[in-house]
Amino acid sequence: MQQHELDALFDQQAAGYDARWVRMAPIRDSLLFLMETVFAGLPEDAHVLCVGAGTGAEIAHFARRFPRWTFVALDPSTKMIDACRERAEREGFADRCVFHADLVDTLPDLATFDGATCLLVSQFLLDPAVRTAFFAAIARRLQAGGTLAWADLAWDTEAADYPAMLKLWMETMSGAGLDDEALTQIRANYARDVAILPPDRVAALAEAGGFLRPLRFHQAGMIHGWCARTPR
Repeated sequence: MQQHELDALFDQQAAGYDARWVRMAPIRDSLLFLMETVFAGLPEDAHVLCVGAGTGAEIAHFARRFPRWTFVALDPSTKMIDACRERAEREGFADRCVFHADLVDTLPDLATFDGATCLLVSQFLLDPAVRTAFFAAIARRLQAGGTLAWADLAWDTEAADYPAMLKLWMETMSGAGLDDEALTQIRANYARDVAILPPDRVAALAEAGGFLRPLRFHQAGMIHGWCARTPR
């Protein structure tokens, strides 16, 4: 799927995105809970880049948890950024945010951020070289010793257990209210539009992009979470 197609897809999903995935919230919440510890060493007034900010769920979480942090909410979908801004205004942290509807490469190429988040974004970059360049673009915008925490779908699709894992994951999402047609579409999307790689391979792409060796700190079903620092 090309970038403009992804942008159009998420524009369409923005209005009902949170409601559609509400049953999957425990996975998101467990990831964010552990990310608090990952980011515990950041300054009290940390400046944080949220790549693929979506409707702003993780920014809302960290804005409550770390009241002096400031954020750049980045997402190429204008509708998602609109939803993120509305949440920030509704929940009272909009004055701590800059909203940017575009890609990482459109940000100033300066190391201004203490930390970054990137949840379920890099998996849509099918070309490994492009995915490495994406991680490199984030790394360049982090200060020395800055921390990235990210999550992606990951599995060894050639492994004997992949069909069973995929079935379990589809059933998990089915419990989230998706009908058979939606699940069939998701299965096709995974095969065509999502770069599901072995977890160690995903980590290696981030390392090739300029991060120190990543730590995989979370797994829930097919969603894996990693953290990595830039060199000091």
